[in-house]
Amino acid sequence: MGSMVLRGVIAFVVLVVLAAAGWVWLTLTWSYSEGERAGYVQKFSRKGWLCKTWEGEIAMVTMPGAIPDRFEFSVRDDAVAEKINGLAGRRVVLKYEQHKFVPSNCFGETEYFVVDARGIEEAAPVPVPPVSPPLVPPAGGTPQPSGTSAAVPPR
Repeated sequence: MGSMVLRGVIAFVVLVVLAAAGWVWLTLTWSYSEGERAGYVQKFSRKGWLCKTWEGEIAMVTMPGAIPDRFEFSVRDDAVAEKINGLAGRRVVLKYEQHKFVPSNCFGETEYFVVDARGIEEAAPVPVPPVSPPLVPPAGGTPQPSGTSAAVPPR
């Protein structure tokens, strides 16, 4: 009788461990959504007490003068983390997958996992031609640029 109870407890523990492992596998392989976000990396670091993960934040500016939105993300792949570090100071596009209900922070502190990164080439500003002063015709003479004196014939 005692060995039956022990087997039942062991079977229950094994089932719980298998269910937990299955849940972790499911949440990390099935993505709820995928997308891209563009902006400037504000911070990016490897952190954690036991489980070290890459955590970062980008500032997304929708239009000049607007208050930037923040997008916090996690990176599990060291190669992607190296790409992001190499793009420091430039505008970047981060391709991400959203994984909901991940049971632990050991895999990342956010539910947004970046899987790729690339830099964006900024468009060069359009040059503005210099503005010449307006032509002001003097009394009885040919037009002269403003700010210069025209010779007035004697009377």
